[in-house]
Amino acid sequence: MRTFNYSKIKDLKWDSDILGLVAAIYKEAGKQEMYLKQRPVELEKLVEIAKIQSTKASNEIEGIVASNTRIKQLVENKTTPRNRDEQEIAGYCDAISIINESFDTIQITPNYILQLHKILYNHLNNPMAGKTKNVQNYISATYTDGSIEILFRPLDPFETPIALENICSEYNRVIGKMEVNPLIAIPIFIHDFLCIHPFSDGNGRISRLLTTLLLYHSGFYVGKYISLETKISITKEFYYYALNDSQNGWHEGKEDVVPFIKYLLRTILAAYRDFADRFALVETKLPAIEIVRRAATNKLGKFKKQDIREQCPSLSISSIEGSLKKLTELGELKKEGIGKATFYYRTK
Repeated sequence: MRTFNYSKIKDLKWDSDILGLVAAIYKEAGKQEMYLKQRPVELEKLVEIAKIQSTKASNEIEGIVASNTRIKQLVENKTTPRNRDEQEIAGYCDAISIINESFDTIQITPNYILQLHKILYNHLNNPMAGKTKNVQNYISATYTDGSIEILFRPLDPFETPIALENICSEYNRVIGKMEVNPLIAIPIFIHDFLCIHPFSDGNGRISRLLTTLLLYHSGFYVGKYISLETKISITKEFYYYALNDSQNGWHEGKEDVVPFIKYLLRTILAAYRDFADRFALVETKLPAIEIVRRAATNKLGKFKKQDIREQCPSLSISSIEGSLKKLTELGELKKEGIGKATFYYRTK
């Protein structure tokens, strides 16, 4: 059985890319702390937006979908799930809400991870909720001709509980003794978790919840305000490439986890930079039209009203609609489409 030991990691020499990403993330995290002190009320509005986006994106990666309106209603507890997809979406929302509100009381142990998995299936009658897998699972690719290729064989069911215990204890040890930088240890933990693939279903979603939780534990709160899951969803092709490259030789302890570390660090840094862009729109008191104009300037290609709303949490929907209308009349924006298909783009 594969053994888990971070001691060899602490002695590795990291390349300039990883060192640069780590330094940049610490710099952005410091700026975020300052921003939150300056505009706590306005920026708190980003939390609900991020929760909606995270719930939508993390489930979409797994092919679980619902309309934006339904997801918003589920996140805001204004409706009950109507079907299986909505039940799974509601469960993810429950889990991310608990992490946002109580992350400092959630330890990194198998028991807590099993509880998180159980919450994910709160709204479903799933007999395997909160339990490790009892049959072998595989990571595979399905091609257009219908053929399936097995890309990776995770641990056997009988090996899974002890492996989960090992990665938790090893992670807690190196973090507690500060042997490995958290921004290195977190991707390694998530990578090992995905290679173990401890559950019959929900491994990807739990891995993304754990990523947010581990970052919170180490003082990196960007996932509360900017959806990391959305960043992963947008770049999921690169996510799968990085994961696949890093899994080679994992069973023998000969894997090269660097591609996955770089992928996750770039994702975290991109989220921090998004946060900085959004802060810039609420940093000074500006007329609504100027805030919307600046938000539109940050958009490349087509964008929708909802995109601007996410960029401008301090504005009401009526102010955004009025500003978009005025900018269209001024010729700065072009509007096309009808109803929900309406989109805008800059004319210069």
